[in-house]
Amino acid sequence: MEREEIKLHLAHREPMLLVDEMHLDENGTGHAQYRIREDEFFTRGHFPGNPVVPGVILCEIMAQSCTILMLDDIPGNDTLYRGIDEVKFKNIVRPGDLCEITTTLDDKKAGLYFCTAKLEVGGKLCCKGKLTFALVPKK
Repeated sequence: MEREEIKLHLAHREPMLLVDEMHLDENGTGHAQYRIREDEFFTRGHFPGNPVVPGVILCEIMAQSCTILMLDDIPGNDTLYRGIDEVKFKNIVRPGDLCEITTTLDDKKAGLYFCTAKLEVGGKLCCKGKLTFALVPKK
């Protein structure tokens, strides 16, 4: 699914929509991509002359990518963080980089979704962690 179709499922819009495409493979693993643009609001001041994508944005890219795992349950709901655990930052991500995100749904119970995600650039691990979500009815 490409960006315009993703907008049918996610509440995020520019400049906070941080997924360009995503799909599920036959094993139920989610795959997503996002190209860091040169003019992203989050790199303009982080850091001038040496732009680096903030860790919190890497977590948000992974979180939005995890929604592919919940698509059947999203209609009428917003996807909200319930927790982020065991997050590790391994390599820097910069403007121009193509982020490749892999997600798995580890468990689902009582309206909570427990996922694992990793973000790589050029085959190098940049960020990984465990993310928990709740689906909350839209107002």
